[in-house]
This record gives sequence, C-alpha cells and structure tokens, in this order.
Amino acid sequence: MKPQRVLIIEDDESIRQMVVFNLQRAGFDVITASTCQEGRIALADQRPDIVLLDWMLPDSNGPEFARSIRRDDLTKDIPIIMLTARTMEDDKVAGLDSGVDDYVTKPFSPRELIARIKALLRRTAPAGDGEEIRLNGLRLNLETYRVYANDESVHMGPTEFRLLKFFMTHQERVYSRSQLLDYVWGSGVYVEERTVDVHILRLRSALKDSGYDRFIQTVRGAGYRFSAEKHR
Repeated sequence: MKPQRVLIIEDDESIRQMVVFNLQRAGFDVITASTCQEGRIALADQRPDIVLLDWMLPDSNGPEFARSIRRDDLTKDIPIIMLTARTMEDDKVAGLDSGVDDYVTKPFSPRELIARIKALLRRTAPAGDGEEIRLNGLRLNLETYRVYANDESVHMGPTEFRLLKFFMTHQERVYSRSQLLDYVWGSGVYVEERTVDVHILRLRSALKDSGYDRFIQTVRGAGYRFSAEKHR
C-alpha cells in the first residue's frame, strides 16, 4: 500500500528535521516547506494526505494560509494540524476558526504528534464501501466523501462532513457540545467546546443555498439537534 504523504510547513529547521525523522520512521512519505510559498507549490505538485502547519512563517502566518487552503477547491478537503507555541484559549480558537482540524502545542512529543496524525487520517478517510446516507434529497456518499443536495454538489470540509454524517444518523435527539466533541472528534482529542459552534456555523453555511441548514436546530442551553420531521 502506498504510504500516506505528510506535508510539513515549518521554518524552524531543527523542529522540521525532528518531525521528518520520526514520521519517516513511522512509515510516512514526508515532504517539507519552510515558507507558505513553498507550501503552495508542494500542495499543487505533490498533493499530500495531511498538512502540518506552523503558526509563524516568514512570508505569512499559519491561520491565513489555512484559510487559503480551505478556499481552494483542489485542497479544501486536506486535513490540517496546526503546530504552535501559542497556548492561550483565544489562540486555539483562532487557529480552529481558520479551518484547521487539530491543534498541537510546542513542545510536543513525536509519539503524540504521530498519534494525532493517524487519528485525523482515520477520521477523514472515506469509508470505502460505497454506502450512502439519504434523507429528503440530502445525500452523503461515504466512499467519495461528497455531499449532494437535490443532486447538486455541496462543498464542505472533512469535519463538517463528519458532523453532518453523525447528525443524519442520529436524528431528533439533542446533543451537547461535549457529546458532539466525543462522537465526532473523538474522546482522545483535545478540542475546545466552542469549536463545535464554529463547525456548526460552517455546516449551516454550506447547506444554506439548498435550504437544508434548517434541519440543524439550536436548542438553547442544551446543544444541537438535527430534525427533518417538520419538513417531510
């Protein structure tokens, strides 16, 4: 099986070499960049399976570059892990708001980073069995990771896809933010509860043109519910 490819965008050579060494030992194909410009070229030429992105880079910053990745149809579904020494909650929220899927603070252990990479790749990998979930004209293809609303393609990121999949297979019940974090992100991943609101907003935005955003209901003081009952 072809090894999964990791793009590391990190300007600190010592950190970059350490990460490369450990990822190669773990069986990954690794490519590197020290600037956002080099990262753009690598994304276009070599199509990584996942990106490790430093916050502070010479020609831009990680959050801005993450947003540019998410705006591009060719790269918008590539999972991103932010690497940074910033540990304040507001910084973590800002990083997640930019479109990254996970956040690892420096210094970090190589074993933890590899575990985070593998966990994120598992969560964002297509199911591979051709199964589809259908509801009132909304359709999720679990093999291709594509979403269709009334046969029109709907663009969304991998986290929004997983969130929508969970909602469509767990209708009517109210789920708190912490429950959604456990079920969608995984109990072993540290993510702020406010991150759920960010991804709910993105999911609603992706579904807005088709009108399916109305299925995602906010239950004040409790969490969120997915309900198509009133629209059948």
